[in-house]
Amino acid sequence: MKLQRMNRRALALGALAVTGALALTACGSDDTGNSGGGDASATAQAGNIDCGDAKGQLQASGSSAQKNAVDAWVKQYTAACKGVQINYNPTGSGAGITAFTQGQTAFAGSDSALKPEEVEASKQVCTDGQGIDLPMVGGPIAVGFNVPGVDTLALDAPTLAKIFDNKITKWNDPAIAELNSGADLPDLKIQAFHRSDESGTTENFTKYLKAAAPKDWTYEPGKSWEAEGGQSAQGSSGVAQQVKQTSGAISYFELSYAADGINTVDIKTEAAEPVKATIENATAAIGAAKVVGTGKDLALELDYTPSAEGAYPIVLVTYEIVCDKGNKADTLPATKSFLNYMASEDGQGRLADAGYAPMPQEIITKVRETVSSLS
Repeated sequence: MKLQRMNRRALALGALAVTGALALTACGSDDTGNSGGGDASATAQAGNIDCGDAKGQLQASGSSAQKNAVDAWVKQYTAACKGVQINYNPTGSGAGITAFTQGQTAFAGSDSALKPEEVEASKQVCTDGQGIDLPMVGGPIAVGFNVPGVDTLALDAPTLAKIFDNKITKWNDPAIAELNSGADLPDLKIQAFHRSDESGTTENFTKYLKAAAPKDWTYEPGKSWEAEGGQSAQGSSGVAQQVKQTSGAISYFELSYAADGINTVDIKTEAAEPVKATIENATAAIGAAKVVGTGKDLALELDYTPSAEGAYPIVLVTYEIVCDKGNKADTLPATKSFLNYMASEDGQGRLADAGYAPMPQEIITKVRETVSSLS
């Protein structure tokens, strides 16, 4: 396990130096994060972190997808900046944006970029400015399943769309059997779970279904689940737990939730072989992302229908949302200092140990420049 962690970190650092790479997965718990305490590794990195004038408490909330990444960053940062306490509450992307636009938090985490109406709402708390999107981590949305006797399962977008729209209801359905020749599929009811809270993970998952299976997924993508039927649970950890404990279950969540014994679906694309949900395979798909934000906003446009071999199509990027101007004076130093560490080479390099990978070099360079200009 230690060797695996070392290899993953080496991969992330190599990718940062050469092409960047991307990927994301995510959160482990719905508990509120805090400053905690540093370990020997964190203490060793203290000299690399610029605390500036940072002090006091920093409140943030939002995406559960990035919770493990935030935990890793907080451990390192607070070991160096002992005068700062950081509390990150993984309430979900929608709730995080709402809290930010109501002035309750210094920044929000979101798995989707701000919508125009959310930008307008942010102007109420960003004096002479507005909320902007800063991409920090990216990666695969895994589709986890619990089918007794089945460890490997391949599905394509139309079949997934029908499963989550309650059109395919048994695991031995002919459409599933056709994609899994030789598998002993049971005559078992499918228990499809979706998020009960507003979620950027839901938005990205439904964007994939809409883009890759438009005839079978007729709902508009969004943070709220629109399809009828199925069951719901709170947060990524909630749906992952349901998959783990429910025979016949299937759901979507960031890859790190599958680390505790949950099997994940291989996605059939136009490539010759189904693609596994891994950081490396998500990197191959996210590498085609383009910056479409204007001004200081760095929102990305993702490709949900890649055709390249080994490109995993169900991906997301998690943003930190902050005011470009008009941040609260009492939290601005800590906000800039912490965001600067998140975007730093060391901060990005540590993502591999938490199941993530760094943003592309050209994008993270823009993020660093933008963080430095926050006022």
